[in-house]
Amino acid sequence: MVLAMTKLIALFMAALALIQYIKPLGLPGLKRRQDAWKLAVAGVGLMLVVIVVTAGFK
Repeated sequence: MVLAMTKLIALFMAALALIQYIKPLGLPGLKRRQDAWKLAVAGVGLMLVVIVVTAGFK
């Protein structure tokens, strides 16, 4: 389950970063194309949280 969830998060964040690079989303902190790296960092952080939380419940 953790593997599927982390893959889903990775695909979703990669799609968001691609969209951000093509046409900026316009959200606070995501006004320029160069801000796509922030989405990648957020995705890695979110995956880390999912792994830690699921490991804590085993």
